[in-house]
This record gives sequence, C-alpha cells and structure tokens, in this order.
Amino acid sequence: MKLSSTLRAALLGLTLLCGTSAFSQVKVVYHINEGVAQAYRAMGNIRNHLAADPTAKITVVTHGPGIDFLLDGATNAIGESFAGSIGDLASKGVEFKVCNNTLTTRKISKDKLVMEASVVPSGVSEVTLLQAKSGYVYLKP
Repeated sequence: MKLSSTLRAALLGLTLLCGTSAFSQVKVVYHINEGVAQAYRAMGNIRNHLAADPTAKITVVTHGPGIDFLLDGATNAIGESFAGSIGDLASKGVEFKVCNNTLTTRKISKDKLVMEASVVPSGVSEVTLLQAKSGYVYLKP
C-alpha cells in the first residue's frame, strides 16, 4: 500500500506530537499561604503526586503563615516534625521557596529556615512568574 506524501507527513506530525506530549515533564507550583494545616495537606498531596508521576517538577512557594512549616523545629497539629518529609521530598527534586517580604515583615532571620528552603523576593511574584514565564500549573491544597 502506497501512502501519499501529504498523508505520510500528517502521520509523522501526529506521531511526533503524541510522542512529545507523552514525554514532556509536568511542572507544578504548590501555593502555601494559610499555615501548618495547609502545609500538612500539601505534603501528602505532593507525595501522592510524585508516586503517580515521579518525573513531575514540583516547586512549593510559601508566604504569610504558609512559611511556618519551613522554620526549624516546625511540627504539625499532632506534634510530628516536618523536617523528615521536607528532606525526603527535597531529595526527590521538590523545591521549597520562602517569601522574603514575609521574613522581613515578621522579623524572621533566614537562618531560622530549614536548609532545604531558598528565599525569593516575593512569594506572590514567584507564583506568578512560574505560571506566566515557566509554564507551571498552579495548585493550592
């Protein structure tokens, strides 16, 4: 069976399109700004997310009360430390970003953050930039 060059080109294009989308990495920004309870939910969501898609690139951006779980010694409502979960997720490529505006307003020194956290000038601006310029999908647990 002989295919026309137009049909052959269309099939090749479709194959490339499907192949590209099947292997493209999903990038997600988890927005945490409500405190420890929201952060606890987010950590479970992120673990489940990575179990379903280990190739996902996940960035957690925090501001306001959302930074509290990234402070040294932070615990959830039942007294469990966040440190182990943060370290485990960071070892899987999850990035944790903290708003410098929040640190300044609340007079919290950067050295009070867990070592996995990095500081960005503005949490709100970081969420916006990741979505608008880097193609991240937005999730708020």
